[in-house]
Amino acid sequence: MTGDVLVLRALGVGDLLVTVPALRGLRAAFPDARITLAAPAALDELAALTGAVDRVLPTPGLGALRWTGAPPAVAVNLHGSGPESVTDLLGTRPGRLLSHRHPDFPDLDGPEWREDQHEVLRWCRMLACHGIAADRHDLALARPDVPSPAGDAIVVHPGAAFGSRRWPPGRFAEVAREFARAGSRVVVTGSAAERDLAGRVAAAAGLGEDAVLAGRTSLTELAALVSGARLVISGDTGVAHLATAYRTPSVLLFGPTPPWRWGPPPGTGDRHVVLWAGEAGDPFADAPAPGLLRITVDEVVAAGRSALRPVVGA
Repeated sequence: MTGDVLVLRALGVGDLLVTVPALRGLRAAFPDARITLAAPAALDELAALTGAVDRVLPTPGLGALRWTGAPPAVAVNLHGSGPESVTDLLGTRPGRLLSHRHPDFPDLDGPEWREDQHEVLRWCRMLACHGIAADRHDLALARPDVPSPAGDAIVVHPGAAFGSRRWPPGRFAEVAREFARAGSRVVVTGSAAERDLAGRVAAAAGLGEDAVLAGRTSLTELAALVSGARLVISGDTGVAHLATAYRTPSVLLFGPTPPWRWGPPPGTGDRHVVLWAGEAGDPFADAPAPGLLRITVDEVVAAGRSALRPVVGA
């Protein structure tokens, strides 16, 4: 098939990375098509590393899809359960729409939406119901063609999109200080908006200003950093998915969303240590989830020591 395949996933870094197997399944199914990913413009660099996307159509969220030209031959809803995402894609007048079913669109074929499955598996199963095979283990990204800003470092990432997923910065600082005292290079990452948070963590850990990489790396440079890191320590956020994509050892602090929904998928090996207190809650709350707060500094340090990758050349 020639023509366009339009894929909607207008979300964040982690949201993109869990759809990599589905994107590769689409690439294999439509090798001669141009695959366009409707996603935030900032994800263009990461999308290129999947090897499955020809271009990113800047789309900051639902209701913002602006498709021009001939209707796509196939539109694919990797965004959500609808109805907004379905409406956006139907507005492009596709020849075929691949999606989950929704009661507002009785003529739309597809599987029922299920809450009780891993996010990677969700999209692979959806495509399978439409006759397209996708390998849920195919999560790896290409390594960026840029040097790491801090080779062989331990990456501490204290931020997250919502307060419910943010372990207290003082605890991240204690963890960072322990590994720095043991002789490891520790850097603190985050977005530009999280630079103050990263600075506070670094200062409390006794790290220098050069350890604060928040707001100083592009997504490509962040990917290079994670791909060459000795260890990643973070909450349930995009950097955790980068660690999975690059098979980098990690300690991941989960709460209030359970790791069986968004953690490293089954089959990714034992290099990722997931800490989870078993208490689900509101993922959009402002305050850290009670279960997340039950994870201690000693637990994180012990998990990190067990997972730590040796220094290259040591």
